[in-house]
Amino acid sequence: MKFIDEAKIRVEAGNGGKGCCSFLRLKFMPNGGPDGGDGGSGGSIFLKADEGVNTLIDYRYARIHRAKNGEGGRGRDCSGKSGEDLTLRVPVGTVVYDEDTGELLCDLTEHNQLFCVAQGGNGGVGNARFKSSVNRSPRRTIPGGEGELRNLYLELKVLADVGLVGMPNAGKSTLIQAVSAARPKVADYPFTTLQPYLGVVRISHYRSFVIADIPGLIEGAAEGAGLGIQFLKHIMRTKLLFHMVDVLPLDESNPIENVKAIEKELEKFNSELIKKERWLVLNKIDLLPPDEVNDACHAIVKKLKWKGKVFQISGLSREGTELLMREAMNYLEGEK
Repeated sequence: MKFIDEAKIRVEAGNGGKGCCSFLRLKFMPNGGPDGGDGGSGGSIFLKADEGVNTLIDYRYARIHRAKNGEGGRGRDCSGKSGEDLTLRVPVGTVVYDEDTGELLCDLTEHNQLFCVAQGGNGGVGNARFKSSVNRSPRRTIPGGEGELRNLYLELKVLADVGLVGMPNAGKSTLIQAVSAARPKVADYPFTTLQPYLGVVRISHYRSFVIADIPGLIEGAAEGAGLGIQFLKHIMRTKLLFHMVDVLPLDESNPIENVKAIEKELEKFNSELIKKERWLVLNKIDLLPPDEVNDACHAIVKKLKWKGKVFQISGLSREGTELLMREAMNYLEGEK
């Protein structure tokens, strides 16, 4: 299934049914009085977060959603039937904006969370409601109210505990394959990952967390270069970031400059990202001779003046990955 993380839709709630103007006329009751019933309320439109949905692809093609109108009132004090509400299922993690005003309407972060995005119109009032001792034959009615119309912008931000960031080909997809059941594409060329992947890392029967493989960033990502601007938003919800670094890049780029470039893009996109807990994960140590691994990694850490935690791993051989995942689990449990 194609991963779609944004969509624009129009929602139109139902109009309320009009009130009826009617008078009772029976053979033996020629002056039975007013008996016009009320109109039914229009249907409202709700968004509901559903764990069974993982993409907004349905809303790329079905852009207009209408709830049913309420029925008009009838004689003999018969009220009209209310229009049925319309519930649209969206993935957990969907943020909803009013496209016309830019207002944030809701952030659906829990399964079965429900939010009304368009309220149906109130039902009209029939003339029977206006009967009184001084007005025995009212002809006044109130028409039904109009339902709300809204243009919505839906944005999906994946919910993950840990996010992987780094240059293309830093080994993020290989790591998530090694520690979870997720199977993103792995190849020896840049931008093999074209959409976020989520994997569940299970430490023990009752201890697990969700890790997200975010497509590789490049310099200028915050301004739209590469795939960065499209997916940087997905790491906003994470509690912990793994900054993946290839210790021996195939393109002969400098690992130190690569780290600084990613840090710059994170800060440009949102200053809060650079403040998140971020661990330096030096990957592909299997490409170095065993006796040179520590010296090469220490040199990178020293030049970066890195103050946080540092891990040396190989996603391919899985060396060091178990320790990294256990440390992440301990950190996340301490944050709860």
